[in-house]
Amino acid sequence: MSVEPLASLDRSTLRERALEALRAAVLSGQYQPGDHLGEVELASSLGVSRGTVREALRHLQQEGLVTTGTRGMLRVSSLTAAEVRELFQVRAALESLAVREVISSTRREAAVSALREALENLADEQESVSARIQADLAFHLLLCRLSGNSMLVEAWERLEGRMRVAILNGAAWQAPMMARDRHEPIVDAIERGDVAAAVAVVEEHMAAAADHFAQSAQTD
Repeated sequence: MSVEPLASLDRSTLRERALEALRAAVLSGQYQPGDHLGEVELASSLGVSRGTVREALRHLQQEGLVTTGTRGMLRVSSLTAAEVRELFQVRAALESLAVREVISSTRREAAVSALREALENLADEQESVSARIQADLAFHLLLCRLSGNSMLVEAWERLEGRMRVAILNGAAWQAPMMARDRHEPIVDAIERGDVAAAVAVVEEHMAAAADHFAQSAQTD
């Protein structure tokens, strides 16, 4: 009886697997901000070609997780304290607009239900660092999406890679900003339809996060 040969892995599948592995390594802290990422070493470790690694790293550059260092070498991104503060100032502006739009929407009740469901994912402190970061950012992205403003969502998503970098720089697994009780007042204010309170909570949340993460940011 003849046996059909195993199909080789599709090149796009290899690229996606390499990308997922490298992203996970950065987000888990296996590679620290400022660490150089050599194509040869990574290709050997992952068992793929240098070209596949190069494509994956290029994608991580677009996400803001990897940047070009000295002599053109790629390294894990880092942010200065000033950049961290600027980042969270922009987030405060975007998410303040989001809560205004959600409160003025006829779909506010449904939005509150969706946000409360997202809050549940923030409760488990036993989750991995990457899972907690993902749950935190997912809540804020959902808030932006519920605004119904596509340009707002696009602007937020363009900053997401740098958000992750800032959080990783600041020892995210110890950050109280990712706790459910830090996010619940935002939803409570939206449910009440209190624009001033919702904006105030968002701005305080972002200011506290900026202070926390800026303390650990690199200043060079």
